[in-house]
Amino acid sequence: MTPRLVKTVLYTDAQGFARFREEAIDLPQGTEAARLSAESPVHALQWRQSPPGFQSEWHCTAAPQWTFILAGKMEIGLRDGSSRVFSPGEFFYSSDTLPLGVPFNPEVHGHKSRQVGDEALVTLFVRGAAGDN
Repeated sequence: MTPRLVKTVLYTDAQGFARFREEAIDLPQGTEAARLSAESPVHALQWRQSPPGFQSEWHCTAAPQWTFILAGKMEIGLRDGSSRVFSPGEFFYSSDTLPLGVPFNPEVHGHKSRQVGDEALVTLFVRGAAGDN
């Protein structure tokens, strides 16, 4: 059996609401001591630092991207009232994009994010090539 990691995916469902799901990342390459996934092309990366107290308004992800938490804690809140807190060393794939041709509806679309605790939130966003996840 191929070893796997689990990634959390933030996505937009058929009704336009943000949801979470878990997916496997297969690690078929490398050695027993260092398992590797297939390579993924990277289009861009961006660093962000948010001070204690940071919180966003409802929004969608502009383009699908990986979000890696490097320091501090980040909470992602959904319209159904659920939320998840991500800590240093954790990551998720954000594909909660606005459906093509649909205007943003602040009652339906998107998610909120906020910094949690006393430590500044440091994240790394990595955008892949179109269609890559």
